[in-house]
Amino acid sequence: MISVLAQERLLGAALGTVFTGVLVFQQRKSIYKSIADTQSQLFPQSQLKELVFEKKSGMELAYIWNKAVDKTFRPVIESLSSRGW
Repeated sequence: MISVLAQERLLGAALGTVFTGVLVFQQRKSIYKSIADTQSQLFPQSQLKELVFEKKSGMELAYIWNKAVDKTFRPVIESLSSRGW
């Protein structure tokens, strides 16, 4: 059986965890809202779309770069793998 003292400690820990979780959630929500407000003031909607497009282009460039490196070094990697490296 769990003693009364252990039950009180367990209840306190559970309530503290819930309270901390709610507090952290509210703080994150406030931070994200302030970031969004600041970005909307600094960048009008058209500029924001351009930034998203540039980011997407950068991701596509990274994908193409990784694919080219994989294709270029595949024989070296296969050779080293076959030798047990």
